[in-house]
Amino acid sequence: MNRDDIKVLAPNFKKRWSGVTSTIFRLLPLQAKQINIVTVGPSLPVSLPQISFMTLLGLSSNKPRVWHARRNLEMLAGLIFKKIFRKNLKLVFTSDAQRHHTKYTKKLISRMDAVIAGSQKAADYLEVPHIIIHHGIDTETFKPNSDKTSLRCELGLPDKKLIGCFGRIRPQKGVDIFIEVMIKACAEDPLAIGIICGHTTADHKEFEADLRARVANAGFSDRIIFLGTQPSDRLPLLFAALDIYLAPQRNEGFGLTPLEAMASGVPVIATTAGAFEEMVLNGETGYIVEIEDIVNMTKKLNELLSNDTKRRALAKASIERVAQHFDIKGEAAALVRLYKDLLSKA
Repeated sequence: MNRDDIKVLAPNFKKRWSGVTSTIFRLLPLQAKQINIVTVGPSLPVSLPQISFMTLLGLSSNKPRVWHARRNLEMLAGLIFKKIFRKNLKLVFTSDAQRHHTKYTKKLISRMDAVIAGSQKAADYLEVPHIIIHHGIDTETFKPNSDKTSLRCELGLPDKKLIGCFGRIRPQKGVDIFIEVMIKACAEDPLAIGIICGHTTADHKEFEADLRARVANAGFSDRIIFLGTQPSDRLPLLFAALDIYLAPQRNEGFGLTPLEAMASGVPVIATTAGAFEEMVLNGETGYIVEIEDIVNMTKKLNELLSNDTKRRALAKASIERVAQHFDIKGEAAALVRLYKDLLSKA
């Protein structure tokens, strides 16, 4: 791509992988089919359309472009390029934060040309005009598998009632809550199997060790399984192998795993964290419970474990809901429409 043809810059200034990083990396290939977009930052995958910081500084100041920030540092950088380096930028910011912003963040947000909220919950904390564009997932990657028995054999998982909890192992994600619920469920249903999948950082190794000890003390080490970090291409298969997915988070920005489960034909029981209430229709595609409500989460799980008909009905509705409202292609298209609208007014 000729640098003069670049229309949108989507910076990613954080080296460590995060949910925001994942969003940028998933969206860019789709957006690049509709508009000339590049990213800029450290440690970027070579597969992404990107430019260096030196190329960024050399971009023409005459041509209008969109700068889509998702972090404070990226908003600040956009303002510097616009005000100091005189780049003709339309500044956009996406907020997923479900908390009151600091004065500094509010000041940065107030200087943006357009503000996006990733959910209604995030929108409730914004004090400027904004639009809501929900995040989406790839429904061609995350999809149901009609032969769970063969899939489980392929993955080395028991062919029983599998309940999953995927994501980083840390208190924020409520993995300890999942353990407590699964210990109760395993005692109630001899076919219940818990599957924990995700990375544990060094500062949470002790937390994981405590969880493993709880499972061992309950006598369920063979039924509550820690898979650890899994390759990205294996995750869709693991989701499709499940019967039920639990999202027991205490805190979450947006949270894509319930959508990935739903697209895979797996009903979800989630807390009110993140945007889960906007994803899961209570009683229609799964259930919503209050944060740390172990009793109610266990009750809903046992109800689904004992009712195959209900699970199938929720699974069918889940697939349809994600396809209609949370497909990543829809997210990419909505963002491109916003970019083009801003550029048309430049």
